[in-house]
Amino acid sequence: MSPNNLEQLLRTVKSPVDMLRNSQIGPYAFPVVRHEFTNWRDEQRSWRHTCALFDQSHHMTDVYIEGPDALRLLSALGVNSFKGFKVNQAKQFIACTDDGYVIGDAILFYLDDNRLSLVGRPPAANWVEYHAQTGQFNVKVERDERSAVNQGRRKTYRFQVQGPHAARVMEAVTGQPMPDIRFFHMGVVTIANRQVRALRHGMVGQPGWEIFGPWEDADAVRDAIVKAGQPHGIRQVGARTYPTSCLESGWIPSPLPAVYTGESMKAYREWLKPTSYEAMASPGGSFRSEQIADYYLTPWDLGYGAFVKFDHDFVGRAALETMAASPPRSKVTLVWNGEDVERAFGTLFDRGDTAKYIDLPLANYATLPYDKVVSSNRTVGLSTYTGYNFNERAMLSLAILDNDQSQPGTQVTVVWGEEDGGTAKPTVERHAQTEIRATVHPAPISEVARVAYRPKALA
Repeated sequence: MSPNNLEQLLRTVKSPVDMLRNSQIGPYAFPVVRHEFTNWRDEQRSWRHTCALFDQSHHMTDVYIEGPDALRLLSALGVNSFKGFKVNQAKQFIACTDDGYVIGDAILFYLDDNRLSLVGRPPAANWVEYHAQTGQFNVKVERDERSAVNQGRRKTYRFQVQGPHAARVMEAVTGQPMPDIRFFHMGVVTIANRQVRALRHGMVGQPGWEIFGPWEDADAVRDAIVKAGQPHGIRQVGARTYPTSCLESGWIPSPLPAVYTGESMKAYREWLKPTSYEAMASPGGSFRSEQIADYYLTPWDLGYGAFVKFDHDFVGRAALETMAASPPRSKVTLVWNGEDVERAFGTLFDRGDTAKYIDLPLANYATLPYDKVVSSNRTVGLSTYTGYNFNERAMLSLAILDNDQSQPGTQVTVVWGEEDGGTAKPTVERHAQTEIRATVHPAPISEVARVAYRPKALA
């Protein structure tokens, strides 16, 4: 009999680690959007030097939560404070288990009285929907799946206009000065005679807006932005380039959901389908442990420590109060040694063993990248998201390191590739592991992003 849920599926395998590391699903998909509009180097330059237009309409799950208990539900699950949270505001919502490990995160939009939406990868959405169905909350949940698993049209388009010329582009396309919208607050503007909601944002550390509205308005709004942006150097960013923006903003988009262990999570695993993201996502890389819990991450690991507020009761509060006293790890950016990267590429032209291929600009070959970082033959952390950044002229990765290794300038080594020639993922060719030296830098690496992207505004 085929498993009916994640819990049953886990009973059929040796361990969650073996099941997931050999999953046939590769990197997270960014469907529908054109691969490249110009070229990925030009598109990466645009968000640092002119203006970038990101199309986020397809790759995220949207969940609409409506009803008198909508805010109470989200407050019961989110580590964030909800004091003063009002209509036309947004925040980075983080959900944890009872043990204080991250299930997922997403952007929470306060759309109207008793109506909010959660936008991001599926884990946070799944967790909220589960509690809406099983808990004592007077809410309705409507789900709008990402295009990869949605056969019909989506409810909402979602674009971002980002970069030093973003304000000029927005003023050109609206025909008026941009309203004075505070960071992570929303307003309404008119584009192509359509009403558009605009979230003041800064995904790559530059001034910008995330705009959204009814699906049927998407083409008209996009075309108007592109036309108005031409004198200001706007570039549409393709699916090949878009995910590399995380390397500058410092956002780690791919924590493994901490749902595979623990009696308190059993009912949730029984609710999750055997085809859910949690059942199929693939961890990949040189970090390997037989214990799936060793892949779990805390809010501090992901740089979300400032968001954790103990002014309300929520799932995981007690565990997080204990962790808050002395988080052992910090989020950093690693700049990979160029000579070592060249050496890894060079193995493609040798007759001997090859290193794992480093794809450009995004090097991820699994849904959840987990590479081992070592120093003096000791594992000191994880490298979790890797790619080339043309603005920095370097291979970068976002990493989580022991505090004694996290100071800028510290030298560490990333072990690149999987053990024993590689797992059974179709994105993994037979290869040999190799070591790549790296230097610790802050996260975000961009000074503009560090100064302008204000965590307190998101809490």
